[in-house]
Amino acid sequence: MTTGPVPPSGLAAVSEALLAMSRHLEVRDVLKTIVVSARDLLDAEYAALGVPDDHGGFAQFVVAGVSDEQWKAIGPLPRQHGILAAMLRDATPQRLADVRADPRFEGWPEAHPDMSDFLGLPVADGDEVLGAIFLANKRCPLPRTERDCGFTAEDEALLSILAQHAAIALTNARLYERSRELTIAGERARLAHELHDAVSQKLFSLRLTAQAAAALLRRDPDRAREELQQVAALAAEAAEELRAAVVELRPAALDEDGLVATLRAQARVLDRAHSARVVFRSSGVRALPAAQEEALLRVAQEALHNALRHAGPTRVDITLDRHGQGALLRVADDGTGFDPTAVRRAGRHLGLVSMRDRANGVGGGLTVESAPGKGTVIEMEVPGGA
Repeated sequence: MTTGPVPPSGLAAVSEALLAMSRHLEVRDVLKTIVVSARDLLDAEYAALGVPDDHGGFAQFVVAGVSDEQWKAIGPLPRQHGILAAMLRDATPQRLADVRADPRFEGWPEAHPDMSDFLGLPVADGDEVLGAIFLANKRCPLPRTERDCGFTAEDEALLSILAQHAAIALTNARLYERSRELTIAGERARLAHELHDAVSQKLFSLRLTAQAAAALLRRDPDRAREELQQVAALAAEAAEELRAAVVELRPAALDEDGLVATLRAQARVLDRAHSARVVFRSSGVRALPAAQEEALLRVAQEALHNALRHAGPTRVDITLDRHGQGALLRVADDGTGFDPTAVRRAGRHLGLVSMRDRANGVGGGLTVESAPGKGTVIEMEVPGGA
């Protein structure tokens, strides 16, 4: 089976597909972008990409052209058998006029859409096969009974280019996720260390102050009362440290619940844990790429942490609204505020640098408005997905 040259008309489409893949860092987003790009590029009715596991099945399987209801009706993910297994095992392209007539074809579930012409290629990084991408049912300008319009050698050449770059994008996404896992592990270790230091110091002071109060109780009741008030203050500070650490260490439920539900849940937790009123509202927000949702969540958490720990507010309002194809996050408090210019000169950034880095990292922007005695407003805008 030979592949022909890529026609000039296909180069622009390939370029657009590659740019779309490069916009994403999460593995799931990369897989979905690859599938959608391949389906559009080769004008196929169906497309799919499977990433194998080590047990004869697929760790991930992403489709395009199949509705959610249809996908649920199809049932469990396919196993590595038949033509799929051939692509994964032998790393060879498969271009068939009718997949159903191939001797390796083993059928499909009742709810599975009917497919005929088929084009599949392995997605490989060197000798390692990362997955398999395949297309079915080339769209025909004329009824199939009048004109045969299955996949061509040119289609295979286009998909081969896409598969090679898909391997790079998928490898980069995996490296990014691994790096993020290590970062999260390091952040948890840092938080655990800070928690140990802060709470241990508070509890040590608490113990000494309680002992002093006990010694003064008989000979100097007024002084003992002052020491006991200090005990109460230290206990409150220790409890605050613990509450803050629990909120930071709590795993975000983005994958399961989405950004809006996660922010709403965290606002409820903070509202119960602090004397300040913490309110969240949202309207019209669409699902965003995972990297953007995580960046919005982390910036919201940092802004909330700064407000509740340093500004002494009576109220903090969090809003997340649709903004074009993207979203706009706003965290506003009525606390003490600060002079952003003076903070930068003094080298105390209150997390502003990390927030800006997170916003810039997903193509967004961050603005900060504050003044002494005027509260603080932090806004983060992110664009929509590809």
